[in-house]
Amino acid sequence: MMRDNDLVLPLALTMGEPSGIGPEITLKAWIERGSRSLPPFFVVGDASLYRETALCLGIDVPVREIDVPKEAVTVFPDALPVLPSPILLAEKPVSGLLSAANAAAVLSSIDLACDFVLQDKAAGIVTNPIHKRALYEAGLTMPGHTEYLAERSGGATPVMMLSCPGLRVVPVTVHLSLRAAVAALSVQKIVGQGVILARSLARDFGIARPRIAVAALNPHAGEEGHLGREEIEIIAPAIKAMQAQAPNAEIRGPAPADTLFHAAARKHYDAVLCMYHDQALIPLKTIDFEHGVNTTLGLPIVRTSPDHGTALDIAGSGRAHPGSLIEAIRMADGIARCRAAAT
Repeated sequence: MMRDNDLVLPLALTMGEPSGIGPEITLKAWIERGSRSLPPFFVVGDASLYRETALCLGIDVPVREIDVPKEAVTVFPDALPVLPSPILLAEKPVSGLLSAANAAAVLSSIDLACDFVLQDKAAGIVTNPIHKRALYEAGLTMPGHTEYLAERSGGATPVMMLSCPGLRVVPVTVHLSLRAAVAALSVQKIVGQGVILARSLARDFGIARPRIAVAALNPHAGEEGHLGREEIEIIAPAIKAMQAQAPNAEIRGPAPADTLFHAAARKHYDAVLCMYHDQALIPLKTIDFEHGVNTTLGLPIVRTSPDHGTALDIAGSGRAHPGSLIEAIRMADGIARCRAAAT
């Protein structure tokens, strides 16, 4: 793993939406640092948020402010390290209630965490969930975290991979209606996502010869055109192009989606390239709802996130489960180690 002055670089966690469950799951992840063998991490944000959340929930977590990321390594065993961002919270957050006044602090946390990784002061960034409406009202023009970080880190093409133990999936189209998703499919789009996936599996996960299954769009993979021609006209040509552009990967398909995700089938591939959002997310969340991780492939920085939202409905109740955040932290650490070992 990357080192700075002979110290392992810590991971930078963003604050996320302060009125959501981010503060709670961050505190709970720190509590489980020993039992889950978590790497050192620190939060970029407002220390008062974590002190008050711990007090309100009756969670015994000491919080200590740090001045530079590398201090987190020595502080982490005994306290949750928090590095204040340039813009702190404008209003005291109320659990479950959004405030556009705090949007600048949320974005400031993301910006500084990203800068630390770009400057090799942190090993990677783990983003706590944001609430897009609050940020849109404050002037954010990007669709979300992924696009924002892609632009800030150099304008790379980002690819969203969701994973849980035993399954990795990449949806070629994401937040589109089913009608719009089908219309948006193209050879170029599938190839672009698939090649980045193949290269990332090798670089970020140490899989020398990645095995990628490409899901069909239509039932029974189109039944040779009788149930749809997308497999013949779009997906099969895309697979051929991917095989040429990523010769070190085994890329197969189009495979009928209804037989692609059972336990025996999952042993034969390292990831599935899916055609639309629910084709990827339904099997993932059915297999393991509480430990899903969102990883952004194709960026020069390491970025992961829990595969859930701000959960405003349970914020402040003490019922938030930290499993997805914990796995996101572990995933970011593993990717950082793979990249460091390759340099």
